[in-house]
Amino acid sequence: MAHLKETIGKYSELIARAALMASGWQAVSKAETEEPFDISARDPGTGEWKTFQVKTIRDRREDRGFLTVEGRKGDGRPYTPEDVDFFIGVLIGEGDFPRVWMFDNRGITDYWGPSEREGKRWVEMDLNFMREDFAENNEAEAV
Repeated sequence: MAHLKETIGKYSELIARAALMASGWQAVSKAETEEPFDISARDPGTGEWKTFQVKTIRDRREDRGFLTVEGRKGDGRPYTPEDVDFFIGVLIGEGDFPRVWMFDNRGITDYWGPSEREGKRWVEMDLNFMREDFAENNEAEAV
């Protein structure tokens, strides 16, 4: 039987992939080989390939006022921008559905957010797949 930490990590990856697809990212795929990133996808605006490291968010709002994501690799060093472009943090266990945020990899070991003071570093992603949004895009491409 899978260890609880592994199960939570796999669940977070699935949720992150769903959030990317619901947000219009294309060709969302899981790394099949050992890579510093978990997911790669094509940006819906530019068509560029981007990489994502998925982390389960630690809820520290009661004691510190923030959600946190650890930006360290297994060896304790931070992920560099060459390793991954973005982090996707998945908050589970709160409410009926998970919540998902995406933010730039800044090469640091700990990310704290979301915060009004911080501006838009953490962008919350919608998990609701809106068919009509994609129908409009496909009709425009066909013209």
